[in-house]
Amino acid sequence: MDMERNPGSAGYAIVTGASSGLGKRFALELASRGIDTILISLPGEGIMDVCASCRAKGTDSVFYEIDLTDMKQLKDTAADINRRYRVRILINNAGIGGSNIFEKASAGYVDAIIRLNVGATTMMTHEILPNLLDNSRAFILNISSLASLTPTGFKTVYPASKCFVRYFSTGLRYELKDTPVSVSVALLGPMPTRPEISERIKSQGLTGRFLTITPESAAKECLDKMFKGKGTIVAGWTNKVSHFLLKFIPEDLRASVMTRRMRNELRCQGLV
Repeated sequence: MDMERNPGSAGYAIVTGASSGLGKRFALELASRGIDTILISLPGEGIMDVCASCRAKGTDSVFYEIDLTDMKQLKDTAADINRRYRVRILINNAGIGGSNIFEKASAGYVDAIIRLNVGATTMMTHEILPNLLDNSRAFILNISSLASLTPTGFKTVYPASKCFVRYFSTGLRYELKDTPVSVSVALLGPMPTRPEISERIKSQGLTGRFLTITPESAAKECLDKMFKGKGTIVAGWTNKVSHFLLKFIPEDLRASVMTRRMRNELRCQGLV
């Protein structure tokens, strides 16, 4: 590895999608634990303020404002990070989702989900992995979803993309089991990270409230279990119950129930 990297740090943590929501909580929780951070977000999303909050906790923090769906920007940024910093933790948090009628969804909507959830997670891991391997102990945390366990009509692409993240993470974990790098994947439920998500959770009634966990709690639990080397992380006791029960419900039944729920959600929005 290039020896221009910061020699004074025990290792930085990269967090993608770090300007708000769960990514911001990861950044602040890492800083609270004395871990230096490299924060990545789209331009104009206030990542500089998150960076300043991390520094206020006594750690170093730097940021990159890029579009992770642009492969050239991603690779150029990863190369710059590899040259400048020793990386010990990679958290692939950036992702997008939503509900839509597949036939009526724009090509851009579908492409963005695949490029960010699948492409950026995979390629950032690929580009940063040599840096991670140059440690006595290092960690990758990829953010998937409980939705990855159930194919769902009117969401279609999002659960499929998160299923990719789950399989990719587990496969890579076994591939790297004899190396210093531990790979974890988090299966998360609904979190009120944005106003529209909060409204969607409310529209789901008791079920939505039952499964909801705050970003602060999710970030803390995910990091605790990542550092313990746990392969699959389910944050929040209600989500653990849901994850356990899903094992006993046939996939066809799960898919049918979730598709009806999504259809009703879109009907309430006047889209069906």
